[in-house]
Amino acid sequence: MEPERISPDVARRIALAAQGFGVRRPPHVTSAHLRRTLDRLALHQIDSVNVLARAHYLPAFSRLGSYGLEQFDRAAWGPRSHRRMFEYWAHEASLLPLDLHPLLRWRMERADRGVLRSAGMRRFATERRGEAMALLDRIRCDGALAASDVESSRTGWWEWSGAKTALEWLFYAGHVTTASRRRGFERVYDVPERVLPSEILEQPTPDEATAQASLVERAARALGIATAIELRDYFRLAPADAAAAIARLIAEDVLRPVSVDGWPTAYIHRDAKRPRRIEAHALLAPFDPLIWERARTERLFGFRYRIEIYVPADKRRYGYYVLPFLLNERIVARVDLKADRERGRLVVRSCHLEPGAPGETSARLELELETMAGWLGLGVVER
Repeated sequence: MEPERISPDVARRIALAAQGFGVRRPPHVTSAHLRRTLDRLALHQIDSVNVLARAHYLPAFSRLGSYGLEQFDRAAWGPRSHRRMFEYWAHEASLLPLDLHPLLRWRMERADRGVLRSAGMRRFATERRGEAMALLDRIRCDGALAASDVESSRTGWWEWSGAKTALEWLFYAGHVTTASRRRGFERVYDVPERVLPSEILEQPTPDEATAQASLVERAARALGIATAIELRDYFRLAPADAAAAIARLIAEDVLRPVSVDGWPTAYIHRDAKRPRRIEAHALLAPFDPLIWERARTERLFGFRYRIEIYVPADKRRYGYYVLPFLLNERIVARVDLKADRERGRLVVRSCHLEPGAPGETSARLELELETMAGWLGLGVVER
């Protein structure tokens, strides 16, 4: 049977709807709204850059509008009874819904065996394992700690310099998880049984193939329509693992091959919505799952986007921390933003409209900037 043909316009609307766009923002964001957004996206990527706001806060704002950051913090790092997320390596460092924990244990088990790219972490899985296990025992006995706690103690053999690497291996292998974040966003580690709900830890661990198929299914649900590379990239699976998972999901009629002009072979989730139009407005963080895969962004929107944080200032084309502006079904502008917290201002360092941007773009963008400024507790939008 020939794959269904889908036009690029329809593919774009499918992708936007899957990511939570095209739905009216709630007048008051509750913890249930936030939880549904997290479940829909399946992860919020963590990044250290804080020139505007921490990256993990921004996708929820893009979809829900102004919400309380304390709601997010409670779900991410609050007491066990309120916690709805855990930190782990998925699409880079990420915050994920708790129900994904069993689906990522195969990755933890591989890390425990030393199946890792990092040579430093591999050593703690093998020849330096005793040191890491002693550190784990210290956490079990004395409570949560950060790398700076170990490196500043300077007692006995704790003077070795690999505290952070050892802790990161313990984290990757699932022996510890993130209990909280300190000032400066330093990760504080503790054993999972003191951090995560027992009903999550007691869930059975699926075999690798089943877990990977479930991850690809979650990626497909979050993307709506996607290529094999995009499905694999969402949780950073190996090509062979992702290919086997996709084949399994096709056989189960969860994924269906489709043909989109200008795309490689693509797959649509069987439950993907196909709206006739999308009405939306959103500033998108560089690490938003709608646009983080840059080739996909170009196919969906005809929009070439590169983050220029690591580009020398005199060579940047658009700016340091540039957010694309989505208006309905198009990306129509990009703005370089900075939160000047001392002066209480959201600073627009540059703004570039895309060719053919509609006449309402500037006015709609201004409203969204004012909403963002209020959300961040900044009184003025400064151009």
